[in-house]
Amino acid sequence: MTTEPHSFPRRHARTQRFTLGAPRSFTVAPDGSRVVFLRSGSGTDRANSLWVLDVEEGGERLAADPRALLGGASEDLSPEERARRERSREGGASIVGYATDSAVELASFALSGRLFAAELRAGTARELPAPGPVIDPRPSPDGRHVAYVARGALRVVGAEGEGDRALAEPESENVSYGLAEFIAAEEMGRSRGFWWAPESDRLLMARVDDTPVQRWWIADPAHPEREPQRVPYPAAGTGNAEVRLFVVGLDGLRTEVTWDRGRFPYLAHVHWSAAGAPLLLVQARDQRSQLILAVDADSGATRMVHADEDRTWLDLFPGVPCWSPSGQLVRIADEGGARVLAVGDRPLTGAQLHVRAVLDVSEHDVLISASAGAEAAGEAETGQVHVYRVNELGVERVSQEPGVHAAVRAGTVTVLVSATLNRPGSRAQVLRDGKPTRTVPSYAEDPGMSPRVTLTEGGARRVPCAVLMPRDYDGDTPLPVLMDPYGGPHGQRVVASHNAHLTSQWFADQGFAVVVADGRGTPGRSPAWEKAVHHDFTRSLDDQVEALEDLAKRHPLDLSRVAIRGWSYGGWLAGLAVLRRPDVFHAGIAGAPVTDWALYDTHYTERYLGTPAEHPESYAKSSLVTAEGLSSPAEPHRPLMIVHGLADDNVVVAHALRLSSALLAAGRPHEVLPLSGVTHITPQEQVAENLLLLQVDFLKRSLGMTTA
Repeated sequence: MTTEPHSFPRRHARTQRFTLGAPRSFTVAPDGSRVVFLRSGSGTDRANSLWVLDVEEGGERLAADPRALLGGASEDLSPEERARRERSREGGASIVGYATDSAVELASFALSGRLFAAELRAGTARELPAPGPVIDPRPSPDGRHVAYVARGALRVVGAEGEGDRALAEPESENVSYGLAEFIAAEEMGRSRGFWWAPESDRLLMARVDDTPVQRWWIADPAHPEREPQRVPYPAAGTGNAEVRLFVVGLDGLRTEVTWDRGRFPYLAHVHWSAAGAPLLLVQARDQRSQLILAVDADSGATRMVHADEDRTWLDLFPGVPCWSPSGQLVRIADEGGARVLAVGDRPLTGAQLHVRAVLDVSEHDVLISASAGAEAAGEAETGQVHVYRVNELGVERVSQEPGVHAAVRAGTVTVLVSATLNRPGSRAQVLRDGKPTRTVPSYAEDPGMSPRVTLTEGGARRVPCAVLMPRDYDGDTPLPVLMDPYGGPHGQRVVASHNAHLTSQWFADQGFAVVVADGRGTPGRSPAWEKAVHHDFTRSLDDQVEALEDLAKRHPLDLSRVAIRGWSYGGWLAGLAVLRRPDVFHAGIAGAPVTDWALYDTHYTERYLGTPAEHPESYAKSSLVTAEGLSSPAEPHRPLMIVHGLADDNVVVAHALRLSSALLAAGRPHEVLPLSGVTHITPQEQVAENLLLLQVDFLKRSLGMTTA
């Protein structure tokens, strides 16, 4: 399929959704003198370099250039590093992550499986001799050592390259030290497996044994000469990896950290700062109870600091639990129907805010990100996320313009990253004492279009919605509708951000009224809203229908021609829509859909549906392959396109194949588009571009629209 060289699909794919060239991964020095960040050289350059911004003078200097460090050689990634990037949905190249010492003077990073260190004041970088392939190098707080993982062993080397040695080596091929297991990285937000002591004399180290995890095979049918990849995958109701934790000294002597791992097998979060003993957050497998434990680093014994229970599930939040500088416990909790910030025994926020993450904790305040709480939310606040300073005296909003904001802070300097509806991309401002002093330049490309989007609410439940019309549409003629949701946990799509709506706008410009709806289960409103899908994911579909029918009363929507498309959870939702509600939806595109929730992982699926053995009815109701009335000849059979990457190790292609087999047995028309070599994300430029074009063609054919 050919297309003009500068079409939106091609530019969208080439720029990785217009994110390349934008500064990212900020670190602020504690003295406020410099800001460290990653950025590629242009809006089409995937290779990130390490940069340092002088806050006072405003000048930038290049601290590490991957092309120079590799001598022009291409990047060579180990399977372990590819897996780490897949878990974090990382589409960039070269320096995609780094860590620093406490003074932010030394940074370390892996590049093509080799170990490098950068002197951030001098702006120089050097390679440290180390056995590879190197994964996740992290300097000690005092900057004298760098710890890293290579071939499942946790190793340490001097900052000048001396004394490299293993602190712990795997006892078998199923054991690793210092790495996060699959579900920790994929579902818990814990990408790390080791943590330095603030005194730099020892580390906390995770030992992962995935022997109990069943093995799956992921093959590439397009290359039958290649051996299939054998991967441990903890499907719902099956065995998890065994995770233990040790304190290990620089001499390799270790002490095991003890807690009731039988009752609380999930190690969800680790925090170690100078403000107190190491903190662990451990969860029960059903995620209805959890403990915050303090660790005696000498003996390995633990004591309970706090316990939580919830009759549905307990969520995990970035940045917590942690100690404040004064030694008080900082956490986020669901209390009184709201999601609140608690410091010590006292909640510092109430129902006005829905707290999302803790960004920084100082002796004076806590920096958080939050959206408007259920009681305070209204149509004017739809899709907004702000940064706030919170202490016992009250709450102060740091971000001012309507939009989606995040921040990184140290001392008096904050980097505020802001996206708005009326400005492409994001803007990174450096604030000192709350006042803007610098803007970090971005080289991201301008998309060349501005979404014609209305943020609103739909239905009695006030479902957050975005409605997008063609940019050249000025009439009242009802348009065919394309529902474009994610619609599930962790996936807010209705946001007050320009670039978030670019693909939806492109579909709108093809002749559709595009509707994005964030129903129950999606984040951002209240604990009750998020937990309403407990044991029943199909409520997500109910809210799509309710929002659509209500919006049609206020917008020119042709309800006789309604299609739906989505990816991952959104792909499952699209498949569910055409199978369960063919009276509403007339065509669907299911991208990488979870068709049988018993094939998805433990930590995610069991949180919402329980285990397949204990709650088979929940799995049956939410499944596409056992869909109620799937083979009924009385229902209209709606066109369905199923798209799936054959290399997907998150939602494996067995989901698509089982759905296709079930549809074939039921005599239901459908199309299957296999993507060879593609994982759960589609970074390949031509694949991503043509996938958009093929979807438009399918939608127009299915809804009887002209394709000329």
